[in-house]
Formats: sequence, C-alpha cells, structure tokens
Amino acid sequence: MRNTLNRSATAALALSLAVTLSACSANVAENRMLNSVHQPVVERDRFVFDIETLPGGGLSITEQRRLAGWFESLGLKYGDKIALDDPLQSKATVASIDAVAGRWGMYVDGPAPMTPGYVSAGGARIVVTRAKASVPGCPDWSAKSDFSMSNKTSSNFGCAINSNLAAMVADKEHLVQGASGTGETVVMSGTKAIDSYRAAKPTGEGGLRSNATSNSGSGGGGGGGN
Repeated sequence: MRNTLNRSATAALALSLAVTLSACSANVAENRMLNSVHQPVVERDRFVFDIETLPGGGLSITEQRRLAGWFESLGLKYGDKIALDDPLQSKATVASIDAVAGRWGMYVDGPAPMTPGYVSAGGARIVVTRAKASVPGCPDWSAKSDFSMSNKTSSNFGCAINSNLAAMVADKEHLVQGASGTGETVVMSGTKAIDSYRAAKPTGEGGLRSNATSNSGSGGGGGGGN
C-alpha cells in the first residue's frame, strides 16, 4: 500500500514538473528579438451614399446640398478616400462632387470598390473609405517584467511606441503602404522657401535713394539770435 502511494505521489510530481517545464518552454519560445509582436492593425469602414445625376451628367443644386450635408455628418477629414461608382462615367459628375468635397480639401480618388446592391439608372454612388489603426492586445502585462533567463523581451514591449504611431499617423493607409510621393517631391517642398529667398532681388540693387532734408527749423533759430 505504501509503495502504491509513493508511486502515485511520484507520478503526480513528475506530471507537475512536466507542466511547469512546458510552461517555461512556452515562455522561452516567446519573442527574443527587438521586433515587437504588437503591431498596428489597420481596419477600414465604408460609407455609401446614392445620388441622382442630371441627364447630361453633374449634380443639381439640391443634390449638391444633400451631399454636403452627408460629408458634414461624416466629419470628412484628411485620410478619407472618396470613390465614385457612376455607370455613365461622367466627368461633369466628378467635377460636381469635387466642387463639394473641395470645401474639405478632398476630391474623388478613383472608382468605387464593390458594395452591396446596385446603382439605379440616372444615379451614382459615392463611397467614402475611412481607415483606423489600433494595436490589439496593448497594453500587455500578462508576463512579469522581471529578469529573464531566456533573454526574451517583455510582453508589453513595443506597445507604447506602436500605439502612439497608430494614433499620430494622419493617413492610416500609410501604415500599410507608404505615401506615393517621390523623394523629389519632398525635396522640392522642403526647398521651396529657400529657392524663393534666393530668387528674390537684393534690396540694394536699385541703388540708394536720396532724400532732401529741410533746415527751416535751424534757420529760424539763427534768426532769433540776431
């Protein structure tokens, strides 16, 4: 009976050690590099608005007002993408939408993605795509941040900087793919003020102006002395 109990205790101890070692091995398998496992994730929301177009293309004043009210209710902002699904592909319709969106500094950015339903005859569909970024699982204090024998990074490593980056980037799509502008465009923008300063004519190029001064005050003082 004693041998049976000893064997059961030994088996339980071995099982607990196995579980502990497996947990340790799982922790050792965690991130041991300087790349954070918590990366920004970009999600997209699409908003659809159907409008009526004029027979020759374009939007009536009433439809332009409706569209402006919709943009205002969305809080249209930088980073949003405006797309158009127009069966007629009318340039006049694009111009009318650009005129309204221009109040927010926006414009039609291309054809619309697939959306449920269909566009009715004599109409068009405007799709606004808005991206948002977040870092799922942050903050992550699931593991202790004390000394690590396996030299792995903390479970919360990278949460602060990546969360700030996701919040600060104005156009969240840039986290997926960088801006399409070339390096030359950036350089041109950066040196615009310098080029303007260099192109300005020197202030002394036309010579110094000669201004006549009046001595009537001093002359009057001399006459009083006589």
